[in-house]
Amino acid sequence: MTRSNRIMIVATSVVAAAVLALTAYVAFSGDDDSGTSGKDGKDGKDRATSSPTGPDYSPPDEWTEPKKWAALPRGGKTDDHGNEVKFPHSLNGAVAMLAASNETEVKGSQSMVDERMSQYDSYLSKADQTPENKEKIKAQAVQTDASVRQKMGLTGTGDMPSGAYMRSTTVGYKVIKDSKDEVSVYLLSRVTMKAGEIEKEHGSRTRNILAAEWDGTDWKLSTAASVRAAQQTQSEEPPAIVAPGDATFNSAGWTAIRQAS
Repeated sequence: MTRSNRIMIVATSVVAAAVLALTAYVAFSGDDDSGTSGKDGKDGKDRATSSPTGPDYSPPDEWTEPKKWAALPRGGKTDDHGNEVKFPHSLNGAVAMLAASNETEVKGSQSMVDERMSQYDSYLSKADQTPENKEKIKAQAVQTDASVRQKMGLTGTGDMPSGAYMRSTTVGYKVIKDSKDEVSVYLLSRVTMKAGEIEKEHGSRTRNILAAEWDGTDWKLSTAASVRAAQQTQSEEPPAIVAPGDATFNSAGWTAIRQAS
């Protein structure tokens, strides 16, 4: 297979991945941390936590402080879906939007379809907001809801039981490309699932590529920019999937996220 053909295959797959990034249940990667903190630095905190402390957080036995932290800005306003938008025209503004578009919470009556449709409206570029893409995203979200319930051992449809949830929280990033109007990054996330009030929480981490373009007023998730990011990274080793607190987090080049107040 020629190099140009490999690029085309990668590009095509990334177009689908970027468009459907707002649809797919984030697959578990790495070791199951079962909601606890251990020697590998599994943190268990959410993006709104300003430091690695809190009532539900236990520092790992061998915590290695991340060398790089970023205080990501908030959006300038909240839209009709309750999502933050109007991020600053800066690197951190782009990363903040990408991190926000990458986060998910499914619980109670809030389904993956609800999440993905609101994110579609809030974060996807106008060029990617087509009737075909919207239908694909909605159909995939329906499948994702069923998959989440199956993984939790829940039957039927409708509201989730009290205490049941699935969350994806962005905990770190590594810049691929940074220009005035286009930013692409690797995003590191923690995914947690719990089937009910007295059930055990299970969690793990994921890594993906997302890219944003400035549309003149805000940053938007872009499939075209994601294709360019995939082409740029195809010959390099991606950063290791490890949590903040793991020594490898630093050697992999991750920046930990500390949201600005």
